[in-house]
Amino acid sequence: MSENPLPIPGAENPEKLTGLKQEPIKKVAAGIPAVVSALEMTVSEAGLQRGMKALFNLNKKGGFDCPSCAWPDPDDERSGVAEYCENGARAVAEEATAKKLTAEFFSQHSVQELGKLSDYEIGGKGRIAEPMFLPAGGTHYQPITWDAAFDKIGKELNRLTSPDEAVFYTSGRTSNEAAFLYQLFVREYGTNNLPDCSNMCHESSGTALGESLGIGKGSVTLNDFYQAEVIMILGQNPGTNHPRMLTALRKAKANGATIISINPLPETGLMGFNNPQTVSGVLGINPSLTDIFLQVKLNGDMALLKAIELLLLQEEEKRPGSVFDQHFINQNTQGYTDFLQDLKQYNAEQLATQAGIPYAQVQEVAGVLAGKSKIIACWAMGLTQHKNAVATIKEIVNLLLLKGSIGKPGAGTCPVRGHSNVQGDRTMGIFERPTAKLLDAIEKNFHFAPPREHGYDVVECIKAMHAGEAKVFFAMGGNFLSATPDTRFTAEALQKCRLTVHVSTKLNRSHLVHGQEALILPCLGRSDKDMRSGENRFVSCENSMGVVQLSRGVLEPVSEHLLSEPEIVCRLAKATLGTRSKVSWDKYSADYDLIRTDIERTIPGFADYNERVRQPGGFYLPNCNRAGSFDTPTRKAHFHIGAPEMPHLQKGELMMMTIRSHDQFNTTVYGLNDRYRGIYNERRVILMNAKDIADRNMKNGDLVDLHNNHDGVERVAHKFVVVEYPIPEQCTATYFPETNVLVPITSVAEKSNTPTSKMVILTLTPHRGF
Repeated sequence: MSENPLPIPGAENPEKLTGLKQEPIKKVAAGIPAVVSALEMTVSEAGLQRGMKALFNLNKKGGFDCPSCAWPDPDDERSGVAEYCENGARAVAEEATAKKLTAEFFSQHSVQELGKLSDYEIGGKGRIAEPMFLPAGGTHYQPITWDAAFDKIGKELNRLTSPDEAVFYTSGRTSNEAAFLYQLFVREYGTNNLPDCSNMCHESSGTALGESLGIGKGSVTLNDFYQAEVIMILGQNPGTNHPRMLTALRKAKANGATIISINPLPETGLMGFNNPQTVSGVLGINPSLTDIFLQVKLNGDMALLKAIELLLLQEEEKRPGSVFDQHFINQNTQGYTDFLQDLKQYNAEQLATQAGIPYAQVQEVAGVLAGKSKIIACWAMGLTQHKNAVATIKEIVNLLLLKGSIGKPGAGTCPVRGHSNVQGDRTMGIFERPTAKLLDAIEKNFHFAPPREHGYDVVECIKAMHAGEAKVFFAMGGNFLSATPDTRFTAEALQKCRLTVHVSTKLNRSHLVHGQEALILPCLGRSDKDMRSGENRFVSCENSMGVVQLSRGVLEPVSEHLLSEPEIVCRLAKATLGTRSKVSWDKYSADYDLIRTDIERTIPGFADYNERVRQPGGFYLPNCNRAGSFDTPTRKAHFHIGAPEMPHLQKGELMMMTIRSHDQFNTTVYGLNDRYRGIYNERRVILMNAKDIADRNMKNGDLVDLHNNHDGVERVAHKFVVVEYPIPEQCTATYFPETNVLVPITSVAEKSNTPTSKMVILTLTPHRGF
C-alpha cells in the first residue's frame, strides 16, 4: 500500500462547508413532514403528472418494485394511498426525473470539473441519456454507439492474459433476470470474480447464519411481526434506512409486542412513529414505539447479549425448563453443553459495563425475555461491519436457540437488507464463492464448464486492481468508489485499470475516477417501461423475506438510447464470446420468460417461475429455518462460542462509525439535511459526546480534521464540524461516503471480509486550513 497516495482530483467529496444549522432532535419519525418532503422532491424532479404516476404504481401489485430498500410489501391488501416511504419516494423522484444528460452536457463539462462537485451535486444532474466514452488521455466524455461500446469492451476482455484479470461488480438494484444472465456470462467467460454490494453490508449475516442455521437468509415473514411477543432491533435505524418497517413495528406493538432497541444513537425512528396513513398518526396520538432502549457502546452488542444470556441461564437453573426451550434444544441443536460451560465463566455485571449498559436495564431485558418464546431479532450494518461481526450475529442466534425462537410463528432471524434486490442477486448466483451445486447445474444446463476457483470479493478486487493483477472493471450498477472503503486507495486501484465500465442510470463519482479508458452505459430504471414488440416487459426481485414478485415500469424513458440491463448483458456476452458461446443470448433479449425458464432449471425454489411470478404479490422461496429445519452438515442448528471484543484505545483515541443521513440512501444523497437528528444544510459533521468534546478543549461548532493510522498508513479527512450529540463516551459518528477515506482496506470482519466501517479508530486535531 502506498504510504503517500498520489493526489487524485475528485476522488473524495470536496472539503467545503455548506453552513451547519442545528435544531433539537426530533422525537417522532414520519407524519405529515415526511409526506410533504416526499411530494416536494417528486414534483420538483419529475413534474406533477409524471411523478404522481410513478408513486401511484410504486410497490403495488403489478407495478414496479421500489429501487430503494428491500423491506417487503404486505402479502394481503396494500395501501391505496401510498405503499412507500419518504426515501422510496425520493429514490423514484431521482429516477423519474425529467432532467437528462446528453452529449452536449459532457462536451461542456470536463471530468476534472465534475470531480470538484460533491456527491449530492453530481447526483442531481439528471439521467444519463446515451452511451458515453472517455478515451485514453481524454478530458471529456464523448458519445459512442452501443455497437462500438460493446465491441470495445469485448476486445478489451479478450486481450487479457486470463479471465481472472477482469472484475464484474454488481449492485443490489439489478433484477433477478439481469443478475442471472450476468453471472452466467461471467462464468462462461471464465472467472468467478463477481464481487457485489453484499460483500460490504450483509456478508457477515450470510456467513453467520449459513454456518449456524444452514441458510444465509432471515427466517421470518412480515406476518411473523404481527404475532411476535418481543422484537429486538440491534444496530439498525429503520426510521431513515427502512421507514416502512415502522408500520410493521407499530402494528406489532398494537398486538402486544414488546420492542427492545439496541443502538449507540437514540434514533428518532426507533423511539416514535406517526403513520401518515392513519388518523392517529396524522394527529400524533401515542407515537411511542420502543419500550426499552439500550444505548450500547460501539461493538458492545456481544457483551450485552452474553449478559442477557447469563441472566437467563441463572433463572433457568432456578426453574429448570421454564426459561430455555429444552425440547427444542435437544431435538434441533448441537453444542449446547459446551456453550453453557463457556458462558458460565463470565460475570453479567462486568459484561454490562463492557457494553456500556446499566446493569438494571440488562436485568429488565432478561426479565422480559424469560417468559417469552416468540422473539424476532432484527439487525443491520451496525452489527455487520465490525471485526467480530460474524461472531456477534452468531450470538444473536445463540439467544434465539436458547428460547426455541426459530421455526415457529412470530419468531426468528431478520437481517434487514439494504438495497432492493441485493438478496435476489445472491440467490441468482452473484457470488465470488459459488456452491458446487450451482456450478454443477450451470454445467448440466448450459454445456460449458464454469470455473471452480473462488473469485475476488470487493476488498480483494480493490487490492488486485491496485496491484495491477486486475485490469478491467465492469460495474452493473452502483457507485463503487463512494461505496467502498479507503477512498484514495480504491481510487488509485481504479485508475490503474485499462478500462472501467459502469452500467448506470445517473451520473456518480465512479464515472469521474476511472481507468485509462472509461465507458458509461445508460440503462432503464425500475420505473421505466421496457418495450419490445409492443409489450411492456417485466422483471422480478426478491425482498428481505424471500418473496419474489414482478416489477413492471410505467414511465416513458427519458431517452430512446437506453437499454434494459438484461439486454446489455446479452449484447456484452455476444460481443465478448462470439461463436464460442454455448448460450443463446438472442433468445433472452427477445423474451424474458425464457430467462425465467432457465432460472427455474438452474436455481432451486423457482418451480413454475413464469406462472407464480405473475400471481399478485408473487411467491415465497423455500426457507429451511422457516420450516423448522437446518441445512447444516449435521442437520442441526449450532451453538457458537465467541468472546466479546472491544478495542483498547490509546490516550486521545475515539471509535467512529459511519452512518447515513435522513436525506440519503446508500451512496445516493438526496439533500443536505438530517431532519430527525436536527442537523441541517451540512454533511461534514462528527457527532460527539459532550465529555469527549470538553476533554479535548473543544466546543460545539469547532472545525477538526479526523485521522486514522491503521497498519502504519496515515488517513485524513479534513474539515469536519464538531456536533455535540447524545452518543456514548469515546464513540463518534460521521456520514459516509465523506469519511470512507478513513476506513482501512486492511481492516475487515473475520470470515466475511466486510470492511469495518462501524469501527474506525480516530484521533482529532484542530483544522488549521491549508
